[in-house]
Formats: sequence, C-alpha cells, structure tokens
Amino acid sequence: MTGSLTVLATGPLATVQDAGRPGLAGIGVGRSGACDRTSYELANRLVGNAPGAATLEVTFGGLRLRADGDVVVVSTGARCAGSIPHNAPTLLRSGDELRLGTPVSGLRTYVAVRGGLGVEPVLGSCSTDLLARIGPAPVATGDVLRVGHDAGLLPGVDLAAVPDPTGGMLVVRVLPGPRRDWFADAAWGRLTDLPFTVTGDCDRVGARLDGPSLERTRAGELASEGMVRGALQVPPSGKPALLLADHPVTGGYPVLAYVVDADVDRCAQLRPGQGVRFRAAA
Repeated sequence: MTGSLTVLATGPLATVQDAGRPGLAGIGVGRSGACDRTSYELANRLVGNAPGAATLEVTFGGLRLRADGDVVVVSTGARCAGSIPHNAPTLLRSGDELRLGTPVSGLRTYVAVRGGLGVEPVLGSCSTDLLARIGPAPVATGDVLRVGHDAGLLPGVDLAAVPDPTGGMLVVRVLPGPRRDWFADAAWGRLTDLPFTVTGDCDRVGARLDGPSLERTRAGELASEGMVRGALQVPPSGKPALLLADHPVTGGYPVLAYVVDADVDRCAQLRPGQGVRFRAAA
C-alpha cells in the first residue's frame, strides 16, 4: 500500500522519530530517536516495517490524521481513547481518520504506518532532535506525511498483549555513576530509599525531579564529560535531573547514578506529577 497522511491536529507535540543517530557524539551530535524505544520497536514490528523505520511520537495525545489512500497503522505506548484499537494493526481506508485522545496513563504514544514515513534523513536519521534542532521540524497541522515503501510481511498479530505504562509509582533500577564519590553515602541512601516526583520541567531532553536533596561532599565545578541516556545528574540544588533521548552529549553536573538501560524506556512514559523510586540494581 502507498499513500499519505494529512495532519489535522497535532496535540501538544508530535515529532518524527526513528532509531536515531548513533556514533556521532564525537562531532557533538546526540543519538536522539524514540524516547520509548520498546514501544517504538513494537509499533514497527506490528505493521511489518523494517527495524529503524520512521514513526510518529505523540506527546499526551491529541493527534488527528486523515488517510489519503488505504494504509495500515498501529498505536503503541501510552494508550489513548481514539478511533483505532491500541496495540492492534488497523486498516484505514482512504478518507478515514485516526484520532488520539488523552492517554489514560503514560505520556508518549507511537503511531506507525506500514511502509514507514517517507521523510528525508539528516545525518542518517529521520529523528527530530529538539535540543540540537536537527532533523524535521515538529509535525504541524496541514502537513502531508508521505508513506514509504519499505515493509516486509505482516506478522499476523491481531493484538499485542503488552502492559500499559503505569500511572502510579514507577520503580526502576540504578547503578552507581562515575561521580558517586562526589556524594556522601547518605545521598546514595536517599536516592535509593525515598520517592521523587516528576516536575513540570519534563521533555525529550530529560525530566527534573523533586524530592530529597542529594548533597555533594565536594565543592567546585566539574569539567564537562560525556553524557548518556538514563544518567541522573545532580546540579548544585541537589535535585536530580534524569536525561532522556535528546540529552546533551556532554554535561558539567556530576552523575550520581544511571538508570539501567532496560528500565530507561519506562522512564520516557513518566508524566509531570508522577512518582518514581530508584532501587539499587543487584
């Protein structure tokens, strides 16, 4: 199938995302890509796309698309009330609309179309990096999204039985970071024993957290060093910041801990006001 999708509404934010730009940190370009990689990869598998195909990442629902030709689509990640079933490939006939309401839990929904989105890559990726301003602009009302041709066999799955993102306290595992020695044992204990809350300062770059202060034992500034997704940086305020997909490639705040990579995708579904607890990985 070929065709296009016309954007009728975007909600708070909708961007094109794929697997990102690995291997370019040496020239100052972060990987970016889908914030919740697990949901992104599931969406592509359910419509038979090749790994790395471009999809839409929709923040807090509100997306409306019109099919300009018959297309197979699917939504994964944060479940939204809408016009198509969730985690289930669906045929849209020409003129049909896809509508996503507000998610029940979670923050980010992935919409994949069979064949992928036909977007021109920048530095090898179609992803929108909001921090570096690389890649296509955020999706806007009136945009026409071309459907690509790179698809294999449909997997024959009517419904993927995967859990929705939690709307309650999220518990994730952490490992000590490279600057663990900048903090007293009491700070590590507070990090791994007490809850934190996601503030309104939350986007694809990262999420600032409110909760117990994580005080340093060293004064002064740290020379900038490499950063990765899942790092928990601690600025002088003592309130940690969790880095996500569009994080800077370097940073000067000490990293007390890292969320283990297998748990970082679940952090991408945290919404402002939600609680998170960090447990020391065994």
